[in-house]
Amino acid sequence: MEDLTRRRRWAALLALALGSVAIGLTEFVPAGLLPDIARSVLGAEYARSEPDAVAHAGWMITAYALGVVVGAPLIATITARLRRKRLVLGLLVLFVLGTAASALASTFGLVLAARFAAGLPHGAYFGAAGLLAASLMGPGSEGRGFAVVLSGLTVANVAGVPVITRLGQAVGWRTAYLVIAGVFLLALLAVALTVPDAPASGGSPADELRALRRPQVWLVVATASIGIAGFFAVDSYLAPITTSVTGLSSGSVAWVLVAVGLGMTVGNVLGGWSADRNLHRAMVAGFGAVIVANVYFGLTAGSAFGLFTGAFLIGGTILFLGPVLQARLIAVAPGAQLMGAALNQSAFNAANSIGAALGSVVIAVGLGYRATAWAGVVVSAIGFALAVAGLAVERRRAARPAAVAEGDRIGSGG
Repeated sequence: MEDLTRRRRWAALLALALGSVAIGLTEFVPAGLLPDIARSVLGAEYARSEPDAVAHAGWMITAYALGVVVGAPLIATITARLRRKRLVLGLLVLFVLGTAASALASTFGLVLAARFAAGLPHGAYFGAAGLLAASLMGPGSEGRGFAVVLSGLTVANVAGVPVITRLGQAVGWRTAYLVIAGVFLLALLAVALTVPDAPASGGSPADELRALRRPQVWLVVATASIGIAGFFAVDSYLAPITTSVTGLSSGSVAWVLVAVGLGMTVGNVLGGWSADRNLHRAMVAGFGAVIVANVYFGLTAGSAFGLFTGAFLIGGTILFLGPVLQARLIAVAPGAQLMGAALNQSAFNAANSIGAALGSVVIAVGLGYRATAWAGVVVSAIGFALAVAGLAVERRRAARPAAVAEGDRIGSGG
């Protein structure tokens, strides 16, 4: 990559992060607007049962997440030899189109299709933009490079999501999504103007696909997909939890989302720092913290203090794991950086899909909105167990050649 002044480097990093801001808006705004979306596109069902309609509208979140899961490995494979800046620009174009289509779709079925399409470029964007950011920051800064890109999610949740949520509540969720499409367009222009050209994001398509043959890659993906679902089981239904469980007004939802975003800000910084120092320890500690945060939220969400502090904790613990898992997947997929980076987003959004669907189920069967936290505890505990098991297997494999070499040395010495 060409030599850059400090100002140009940070302008490029901020442009990449702006794309992440827009992604954070399109992904997390539905959590605050589900009742409004349900009332708008599921009017008859909403009139019969508000909880059933809200649970049904939750599939909008699931559709986007499924798009990410499908799109991340697919795009990583077919664009392996595309230069990074060109890839990022193309992905931002797809975001503009998919988000605008979501706002203009006339039926709930078309909304779901548009949300699925909008999710397709998500994983590849974080992969390609994260690799670009890491190269801008220099060797040994992979965790912090990805944390810079992920910081866009924290900005989105601290400032953008609450503002867009209030806008959507005031003038309609469709207008909110058109504004989000405009943010994607701004990011597209910023990247075009500030980000330098860079080599292709990965190896050949065959190299990228070869990563999918590694059992350790799939174990990390499964760990993230299941373990992080506990966060999304709660986050997807924060709006009805705020109004129906805690008893606050709908205007308070935006402030609860601010608490989530502040937690994400702190967690992202700590996660990037921890990933560059002791990746294995950070992974185990992160999953343990997710479980504790869900337990705390489930016990205290009935009070305003518990709701806000719990929202901060679940946001902080989940984004602590963001750069940690990103670095972990790249480490277990050598020679396929783009695939490893993109699969992290597939895993996060598989978790999003699982969590939103799980929350929908526990609400639909009559367990109540607070039960989403306890469902989250269960899946997060499974993720923690998988993380510990995966690291234990890796340590045993690393120790085996060392033991064989030591035996050979002793034998030859005898």
